[in-house]
Parts: sequence; C-alpha cells; structure tokens
Amino acid sequence: MIQKLKGTKDLLPDQSYKWQILEKKLNKVLENYNFKEIRVPVFEYTELFQRGVGETTDVVQKEMYTFEDKGGRSITLRPEGTAGVIRAYIENGMSSLPSPTKLWYNMGMYRYENVQKGRLREFHQIGAEIIGTESYLADVEIILLANSIFDALNIPKIKLNLNSIGCPKCREKYQKILKEFIGKNLNNYCDTCKSRFEKNPMRILDCKESKCKELNANAPKMIDYLCDDCKEHFENVKRMLREFCIDFKIDTNIVRGLDYYTKTVFEYIDENTGLAILAGGRYDGLVNQLGGQSTPAIGFATGVERLVEVFEQYNNLDDKIPDLYILSSGMEENKKAIEISEYLRKQNHIVEKDLCDRSFNAQMKYANKVRAKNLLVIGENEIKTGLAKIKNMTTGDEKEIKLDCSQIHNYLMA
Repeated sequence: MIQKLKGTKDLLPDQSYKWQILEKKLNKVLENYNFKEIRVPVFEYTELFQRGVGETTDVVQKEMYTFEDKGGRSITLRPEGTAGVIRAYIENGMSSLPSPTKLWYNMGMYRYENVQKGRLREFHQIGAEIIGTESYLADVEIILLANSIFDALNIPKIKLNLNSIGCPKCREKYQKILKEFIGKNLNNYCDTCKSRFEKNPMRILDCKESKCKELNANAPKMIDYLCDDCKEHFENVKRMLREFCIDFKIDTNIVRGLDYYTKTVFEYIDENTGLAILAGGRYDGLVNQLGGQSTPAIGFATGVERLVEVFEQYNNLDDKIPDLYILSSGMEENKKAIEISEYLRKQNHIVEKDLCDRSFNAQMKYANKVRAKNLLVIGENEIKTGLAKIKNMTTGDEKEIKLDCSQIHNYLMA
C-alpha cells in the first residue's frame, strides 16, 4: 500500500468541516476590513525566495523544496506567502490601484523541516497584507484585524508580543555593536551562526540551538538603538493600541525568521501552549528588493493547522447532520424521493436518501448512523395516497403529511 509522505496529512471529513467553519468566520472578518483575496502559483523561480525571504534564513538555507524543471530552471515550492504576493503585486501593476492595497490569501506552503505537533512539511497559512502606506495607522489596523479574528473565533487566551527591529539606517549602527558582542564568543556558536556573522548577524539572534540561545542571553537589543523616525513610529503604534485597550508586551527577542522585516514585528502567543499562532510585521523594503518601486507594507500570517487546534479548545464544533433522511424503494418511490430531495436542498436543507438499493431495514440503520433529525418513508402506499409519515428522530413524534415539497419544507422550518 502506498502511504502519504512524512510531514503531510490527509484532511478527512471529520476534520475538514472544522476548517470550513474557521475559514468562513475568517473570510467574514477580512471582508469587513475590505481585504481582497489573492491566489498565486504554488511554485515560483527560486530566486524570488532567495531575494525576498533572504539567503541567510533557515527557510532558504535548510527548508525549501527546490528542484530543476525540465527546462533547466530552478523552481521552488512556496515556503511562505508574502514573497509571491508581492511578486504578483509588481508584475500585475497593482501599484496603480487605489492605495493602500489590502490583500489576503489562504494557501498551502511547503518546508522541509522537523515534523512536530502543529507543524508539517505541507501546511496552510492564512495571511493579510497592507501594501502602500508607511503610516503607523496601518500597523494598528493589521493588529486590530488580528484581534478581530481571535474575537470571531472565540479564542480568549491569546497574548500579543510586540517589538521594533528598526530600519536599515538604525540597523547598521546596531549590527556593528552586535558583531562586537557576538565576535567575542563566535567560536562557540553553531556553524550556521558562524556563516551568518558577516552577512546578517541579527539572524544569529533567531537561532534555535540551545547553546546559541545561552550565548545570546545578554546580547544588546535593537530596540535600544532605534533612529528617531523608527522610535516615533513605534511609540505611535503603542500609544494607539493602548487607546483601544489592546494589551501587549514588549518582547525584544522577536526578530522574526525572514529577512524582509523592518520596524514593527509582532507575535500572538497561545497562553496554553506558549506557541505562536499568528505573527507578522512591517516589510518596507521588500517591494523594491523584488524589482518594484519603493513601497512600504505590513502583514501577518497564521498557520491554519495550529489555529484549528486552538479553535477547537474553545468552541463546540459539531458537524452538520441531515435535516431529513428519505427511505424509498421502487422506481416511482425513488423518483418521488429524488424530487423532494432536490427541492429541499435548493431551500438549504441537508437531505440524504438511499443510493444503494438497500432494504428499508438497512436504510433505517444508515439514517441512525448519520444521525438524521427527521425520517420520511415513501413506499407504494404513500405514492397511492399522497400521504406519508414524517418522524422526529429526537422526540420520536410522528406526523402525517402530504407528499408535497413545500409542506415538507414548512415542517422542517417549524
């Protein structure tokens, strides 16, 4: 038997309906904030992620699914959403649209990383991007949007951690100071950190190796070296969040795992597990870096697998069950069952009927298994008289009713 690959997961019907509930709620929140959906290809030229995500990141160095296609081109399955969205924004001339442009996506991502609970090699992210404004108001709106999502999903135990990692101007000064600090113990860092020392020393702060974490414990903080513009921007963000009673904590360890981030970065942490379930930040240089005109932007992404797990903890997610099961046997009887089923389905009722030519006994067992709310029997006598009995499977009450589509609909609506 051929089995699924490690790090992938079959989403079966007893789970997929939970995703549908969550996605419907998120779609409504995003619509209320006037974000428009975008869908981009599952694979792109490898250069897009090398330039956009950053060559010194774990994603590019260790985790991407990269291959050569039949034309000899280097192709990569998308490991994250923002780079592809920005490529589409540039290529399709979306800068000519009213600014800012507000986009969202729900897409599968691919990273070759250690498989663990809530983290797979094929996973899904829902993300939102605001492109075309450098104002702190966009930072506030993207955080308010995230808060609204957690409110809509009834997820209470979430904390917001906030940081600023500055702009290239203030980062240049900070990196010199950081290199002095790290350089004293560089030989004790892992090989990956050593390779990042010259090109991107800030990436060393994101290392997950325990020995590197210990060495970084007393490292200087970027937030202490912000230039006046970055400092003012961050103070405005914090002030406005306080105005709207958004609780947050400053966490100077947040640097995010992708190179394109600037200024405001943030993470929402599940208090029960301590895991980040939504994260993002500003990326003012990415559009220019990928060949477009200099355009500021900010966004976030949430891992759907992990979000669904948390969603389940706080919500009763019972699957929808049939409003009616119709038992029938014989050509005329089946024809009537199909007629009634199709009418009721168009009225938004969930209706099931026999598709296997089973006996009435077997059909009854199936109706019980699918937990149908009501039962309607159509036999030879029901066809002759035009009357049938409909049974409420919860109370056991039976009622005689005309074999009339609208009357059955009215009964189900009562």
